[in-house]
Amino acid sequence: MHDSDVDVLAATGASDALSDFLARAAARLSPAPPPFYSPAAFLGLNGDHALQPEKEGLAPAALPRHAAVLVPVVARPEPTIILTLRASSLSNHAGQIAFPGGRVDPGDRDDLDAALREAREEVGLESRLVRPLGYLDGYLSGTGFWIVPVVGLVDPAYVLTLNPAEVEEAFEVPLGFLMSPRNHERQSREWKGTLRHFYVMPYEGRNIWGATAGMLRNLYERVYA
Repeated sequence: MHDSDVDVLAATGASDALSDFLARAAARLSPAPPPFYSPAAFLGLNGDHALQPEKEGLAPAALPRHAAVLVPVVARPEPTIILTLRASSLSNHAGQIAFPGGRVDPGDRDDLDAALREAREEVGLESRLVRPLGYLDGYLSGTGFWIVPVVGLVDPAYVLTLNPAEVEEAFEVPLGFLMSPRNHERQSREWKGTLRHFYVMPYEGRNIWGATAGMLRNLYERVYA
């Protein structure tokens, strides 16, 4: 656990839940980002294809685009995760629940820099309020993105300013709910002529599913399972 984590714990009067999460994250998250997508490793990678019984033909024909997201864990006594509702006008994943994030730009120093920049641009989350904790496994989306999830601890005093061109809403979901496997429903739907399987985490009338649910499931498997 870092000194800054201790400061956050003291400032929030951290509960056992927050202390437990931070200890687990320090021990089980990767300190370095996952390597970029490799076609040779496709079958063993996390992604939209991971739950499919037959993976033949699901590998991308071209190299995926590089993206990064912030998994923002708010340092409340009962921790929460900030999620967003993407604008309905976007070309990718419109109207879906997501983490703040997007493509890694040439000007970004690394995945962490990209995730923090996207969080600033999308929801106005100041980077100084985010303490990076580590990385999850890379995630290959069916829409052609290789996504690097960066887990960060967010000061509960944060204030958001949403970019309406990208985000319609931001909200918090209890970490305890998201990390409970009984809330990880496996569902299926036909897409482009193929039956696809995926996780869904219904919460207060919202369906958290697809890549976001897949990365949350990976957080559970890495930190709590």
